[in-house]
Amino acid sequence: MSSTNQGMTLRRMKKGQVCTISGITADGEMGRRIRDMGLIPGIKVQCVGRAPLEDPVALRLMGFTLTLRNREADFVKVMA
Repeated sequence: MSSTNQGMTLRRMKKGQVCTISGITADGEMGRRIRDMGLIPGIKVQCVGRAPLEDPVALRLMGFTLTLRNREADFVKVMA
């Protein structure tokens, strides 16, 4: 992984970009909720768009579209 991708989160993904989830940094209820939405390490995810004020972000993974608030997206680490 290059130094420019280290620590990259779902929030920083650009529209059309495809990345692989590398980890979840949230603990407790928030971590469980994120994983329950299908955001688990090893899954490929594509940023398909953003709301006009950049929050939330729309993601495509495993055949469905998911919207995620930026404060939640910050807990999901990805690599290109």
